[in-house]
Formats: sequence, C-alpha cells, structure tokens
Amino acid sequence: MDVTVFCGIDWAEDHQDVALVDEAGILLAKRRISDDADGYRLLLDLLNEYGAPPEAPTPVAIETSRGLLVAVLRTGLRPIYAINPLAAACYRDRHGVSRKKSEPGDALVLAHILRTDMHAHRPLPADSDQVRAIAVLARAQQDAVWNRQQLVNQVRSLLREYYPAALDAFLGKQHGLARPEARAVLATVPTPARAARLSLTQLKSALKCAGRQRGIDAEAERLRESFRRDRARQPAAIEKAVSNQLAVLISQLDAACVAADELAEVVETHFRQHPDAEILVSFPGLGGQLGAWVLAEIGDGRVRLADARFLKAYSGSMPVTRASGKKRYVGRRYIKNNRLIDAGFLWALSAMRVSPGANAHYKRRRERGDWHAGAQRHLFNRMIGQLYHCLQTRQLFDEQHAFTSSPSVAPAKTA
Repeated sequence: MDVTVFCGIDWAEDHQDVALVDEAGILLAKRRISDDADGYRLLLDLLNEYGAPPEAPTPVAIETSRGLLVAVLRTGLRPIYAINPLAAACYRDRHGVSRKKSEPGDALVLAHILRTDMHAHRPLPADSDQVRAIAVLARAQQDAVWNRQQLVNQVRSLLREYYPAALDAFLGKQHGLARPEARAVLATVPTPARAARLSLTQLKSALKCAGRQRGIDAEAERLRESFRRDRARQPAAIEKAVSNQLAVLISQLDAACVAADELAEVVETHFRQHPDAEILVSFPGLGGQLGAWVLAEIGDGRVRLADARFLKAYSGSMPVTRASGKKRYVGRRYIKNNRLIDAGFLWALSAMRVSPGANAHYKRRRERGDWHAGAQRHLFNRMIGQLYHCLQTRQLFDEQHAFTSSPSVAPAKTA
C-alpha cells in the first residue's frame, strides 16, 4: 500500500515542531511538543491518530540521526529519514521566495521533502542495538585519537620554537611524542637547560616511571647525548615561560592518551562479540580497533547497502566525475563519511605492510601516475568492495582470490 501521510520534525534543545501532510500536500496537523517523555508520548499519539496503516507506516523526516527523539521514533516500523540541513535549506526556497524562516515552517518543509522526493533519500539503516552501541564507543575512541593527535601537534609546534632537542630525541620513535617515556621526560625536564643537566640515573628513573622495562641503559645514554648536544637556545626567561605552557599541554596529552587507550580496550571487547567481527579481521590491516571503526560506519543493516558501488560512494573512496561541455575531471569526493574514509586510509596503509597483493596494487597505481593519497584511496576502494562481497556471502578474506585478477585499465589521474 502506498504511503499517504508524511511527517516532518524540526528539532531543538527544549522542544520540537511537528507537521503532518497528506499525499496532496494538505497540512493535516501541526504541533509543538516538549523535549521530554510527555512530549514524545504526544508525538506518538499524533502519528497514530493521523498515521497510515501498519503495512505502510508514516515516514518521518528529521535533521539528525541520533538522540532520544530518534530512539523513540525507531521503536516502531516507521522509516526515519535523516535529512542533511543543507539539503533542507535548498528545499525551503522551493516553497517560498520571501526567504522567511520559522521552526514550524521548517517542519512543514521536511514533510514535503518526503512527499515529493522520498525516493531520493535513504532511511536510517535498521542496525542492531549491538552495532549501534559499538558505533557510540568507536566514534568516541576515534574522537579521542584525533584529540590526542591534535595535542601532539601542538606540543611538537611548541618544542620546535624552543626545545628542538626533544624533537630529535623522540620523533624518530614509534608514536613519537605520545610515547609514555616522551611524556614522562618532558614533564620532568620542560626546558633544554634542565635537560642538559640530567644524569643517567635521573633519566633511567624517568624511563622506569613511564613503564619502560627493556633497553633502559641504552635509551638513557641516547637521550643524554641528544640533550647535551650544542644547539641554539632561547633566553632563559623565555624558556621558563614557555615551559609552563608545555607543562599544561603535557598534562592534557597524558589525559588524552589514557582516554584513547581505555576506550580502545572497551571498543575491541565489544567488537569481538559481533558476528561480523571474524570477517572484518580476516582482511589484512584490519584489527580490533580499526575493524570496529569500519563496522561502526557501515553497520549491520544490510538493506541500506544496496550494492558495493553505494558503499564505495558512501565511504568516499570511489572517484566522482565532473563534466561540463568540453571539460571533464575525475577526482575525489568531497561529500562522504569522513570517519569511514579516515579509517580507510589507515586500513590501506596497514594492508600494504602485511599483504603482498595490496602492496603490489598500491605500487601499480603509483606507476600509473596516481599520487600517494590517490593510490591509497584506490586500494581502499578495492578492499571495501571486497569487504561488501564477503559480508554478503559470509566468507572470510582470501588473499589469493582477492588479488589474482589482471589489472584493469586505470581511470583518469586522481588527486
């Protein structure tokens, strides 16, 4: 049965405006409800009063995909459409040229979007509660990793101005300034003058306090040599002032590192319990943490993933063509899932290190003229297509089968 009633909700922090229209565009009802249990109950009663039969439930358009209101709406079978606010703003001019704007009017516009163009929008996926919980944790952990890297960049920029010895001492190591011993030493000696006076005993004590258990003597010798090397210096007053700023950044970096590590453990624990985890970690370069990031964004509601091309476009790995007249350009997508493409670049980088086929594919793309980022994106594009196939057929990744096909003709060069 065709849908005959459409609902639009313009949400705010303390209230929501609701509008319902029929298939002819006639306004059936409009309400302003409070953002609490009573308001949600009134909304559900309104949908039941004007709603369609159970076999054709009333679709709802709203400009967000999360929150208590969305959770309440998802309790039934009604499809929920998360409309991009930029897209909704474009539709607003379609219903009036006066440029006026109001919350009840925006709710009505959202209802009309579904009435006229519902086929052009996709409903929220029917993901399980398990994968939605993984998404909450994985995104929090991804945010913690980004926050940690932002603080590392701030510390690095500050050290370059007055403390280059610390950069030489730690940047060449894995994880660089985020290493526990790097943070411990910088907290102990925030100025190059104090670092130059450190004894081997003090350096060994700092390394032990940071949790290092092996190679302490050799590492202490290396650090003392680096700190005592002759370098340009800021005036003593400047060094002391900047060291106070460094101490604050190091304390923030300590908290960010702890948060990222603790969330990583929780994320991996939840991820390993999901039925799709075995398939995801069978791919080269995907472990518990990175696999959780990917699963959080693609979900387990397979109805949304109509085909592999949609998943590639959603992730931003598939090139997009811009053609007008005699001009034709093939390049990267700007509208994409930023979290998934970030995980995809890390996945491609890790896969190149452990998979001969992935490494050969990357090198082949570089030989054909792709830049580093373009070759990485092309590798991610291929592997996420393989992931789609494996999830649909419930089979594990097979290196020999994945990279035995002959190389196809390369598309236009991508940036």
